[in-house]
Amino acid sequence: MASCTIHTAPYSCSISRPAAKAFSLGFHQRHQQLIFFGSGRRSAVVCSAEKTVVIGLAADSGCGKSTFMRRLTSVFGGAAEPPRGGNPDSNTLISDTTTVICLDDYHSLDRTGRKEKGVTALDPRANDFDLMYEQVKAIKDGVAVEKPIYNHVTGLLDPPELIKPPKILVIEGLHPMYDSRVRDLLDFSIYLDISNEVKFAWKIQRDMAERGHSLESIKASIEARKPDFDAYIDPQKQYADAVIEVLPTQLIPDDDEGKVLRVRLIMKEGVKRFAPIYLFDEGSTISWIPCGRKLTCSYPGIKFFYGPETYFSNEVSVVEMDGKFDRLDELIYVESHLSNLSTKFYGEVTQQMLKHSDFPGSNNGTGLFQTIVGLKIRDLYEQIVAERAAASAAAAKV
Repeated sequence: MASCTIHTAPYSCSISRPAAKAFSLGFHQRHQQLIFFGSGRRSAVVCSAEKTVVIGLAADSGCGKSTFMRRLTSVFGGAAEPPRGGNPDSNTLISDTTTVICLDDYHSLDRTGRKEKGVTALDPRANDFDLMYEQVKAIKDGVAVEKPIYNHVTGLLDPPELIKPPKILVIEGLHPMYDSRVRDLLDFSIYLDISNEVKFAWKIQRDMAERGHSLESIKASIEARKPDFDAYIDPQKQYADAVIEVLPTQLIPDDDEGKVLRVRLIMKEGVKRFAPIYLFDEGSTISWIPCGRKLTCSYPGIKFFYGPETYFSNEVSVVEMDGKFDRLDELIYVESHLSNLSTKFYGEVTQQMLKHSDFPGSNNGTGLFQTIVGLKIRDLYEQIVAERAAASAAAAKV
């Protein structure tokens, strides 16, 4: 992890850059910068020259981002927890390797301000993209920042918290790919695409059963968000390196309960350090029903699909699962027919799924594909680290 020592003092904004030759001293060379955090202070920051790998995860509220983050951080080892000794309402999660930042923290308007101006949190006008870009870039470059906090309990903007550069930074929320400057900082990007039908079914299950909301109020809530979602959030999926698309099942005619799902992992071809997974034979078009002696399937069964498609004018590979698992320990049979999983050992996908069997989506394609994408991100990170180490070793010989 990039290590930082920070000293603050009242001062005007200025930047001190190290001599150009300092950058040729190798992978672990340390340097000092003076950066302005926007709080009227000059801060001397000492960081390692190792850059942070940045991952972007976009989705609407209530679409499974938190569960995905738990799966992802588990792949790298260690539980993700709020910053110790910090604001108890912080949205940040920190593990040994990863730091997860919620982009709601870059709201420029608090809850009252949005109401007064008649905008939602999805509207770009309610968010500070300049600060988002500056701080994500600083962290990527190995510099600590004082990041604002949006308090979801009070709806207010709380005092900032210190974020040190981790090995991997995950920025998750509504807008990680909206601003092109932020988008260009991402080493990999994912979009969770939940269809309107599934969103509606999930919200009914949660809000009617658990919160006592009426069907009419649920419909009104969804419709109120839809224009801004369609305008500002949904278009980001065209930029994603991987999309997890959740749709109603095709195994049950006219199903509207959302308990059985058809989930598609859409993987862009030609992404650096990312080889799409495939089923049986790479580049072929395959339908597969795995139910039988090696995989227990109750009604309505399980069906897989794999093949090439075009998605927003991009060539993609798609693996699809429709249905749900009865026994996760039998998932190893499915795993054995998937390739390019970036696992460390045979059965690692199954092990991860069993480890988190209590997580939402563990019995269907959402959990399966979230786990696989987590393993692919680990592989991407390890490739980047290896490339940097090789470049550093080569530079040291010059």
